[in-house]
Amino acid sequence: MENSTPLPSTSKNKIAKLILSLVLPLAIGGVSGYLVRNEMNGDWFNTLAKPSFNPPGYLFGPVWTALYILMGISMFLIWNTPKTELRQKALTVFGVQLFFNFWWSILFFSFHTIFLSVVDILVMWFLIIYMITLFKKIKPIAAYLQIPYFLWVTFASVLNISIWFLNR
Repeated sequence: MENSTPLPSTSKNKIAKLILSLVLPLAIGGVSGYLVRNEMNGDWFNTLAKPSFNPPGYLFGPVWTALYILMGISMFLIWNTPKTELRQKALTVFGVQLFFNFWWSILFFSFHTIFLSVVDILVMWFLIIYMITLFKKIKPIAAYLQIPYFLWVTFASVLNISIWFLNR
């Protein structure tokens, strides 16, 4: 016989928060990627001078997917703590850095504004540091889950700045 005991409302709430926490960054990244999908291997991008450490294009999708999942888990861990001003500030900073994350590929691939994409990614980089600092005060594991994202954005910043410098 199947157990038909309903989940308590707190468990349902946690599951809903977890799903939303995972879907939000994946959707933001997915929409941004979808909007630039034709430009990523377009004529403009292919003619740009790139540094020797430019990774192959097929690497970006899996890396970003893994990073968005880690970001979502991290967000869930913070969202699932008691309501405080610090928690609200941390979630707001998470949302703001995600906003800059969304716009980077559009600025770079669709608008071809390499310098503005450098500005965007550097703002995002500082926001990630701030977010990690806030997350660590609330739930250290949530901060640690953001480290791969921070490292990747650090690498992407160097790559973006290099592309800008090579194509001035």
